[in-house]
Amino acid sequence: MTDRFKEQGAFSWFELTTDDVAAAQSFYGRLFGWSTERWDGEADYTLIKVAGKEVAGMAPAGPGRRKPLGWGVYVTVTDVDQTAAKAEELGGKVLVPPTDIPRVGRFCVLQDPQGAVLSAITYCRP
Repeated sequence: MTDRFKEQGAFSWFELTTDDVAAAQSFYGRLFGWSTERWDGEADYTLIKVAGKEVAGMAPAGPGRRKPLGWGVYVTVTDVDQTAAKAEELGGKVLVPPTDIPRVGRFCVLQDPQGAVLSAITYCRP
């Protein structure tokens, strides 16, 4: 990921939440030529790669899912907690509260007043 994706307000990551990660891997791999590999982090997560570079991820929906099925986008912010609070002030909802992702950063899932969903993320600084 280049530094420009780590700037406030930049779209920086894409993620598929699905009920069947294996089927999604097969479909998108055959459709777009994507390769995938398990992330070596603590979560059940699959990285999507193009030409050997990480471009997105796939996560199982899991029981009690809080994120909608489908593709989601992450927007970089300097402070996830402040962003979540501001979203609520502006009439949005916090679907997943600010949560740490080990070795990656901190994220939350937001819904705007019109119902659209996206995630905000603050990446760890090296």
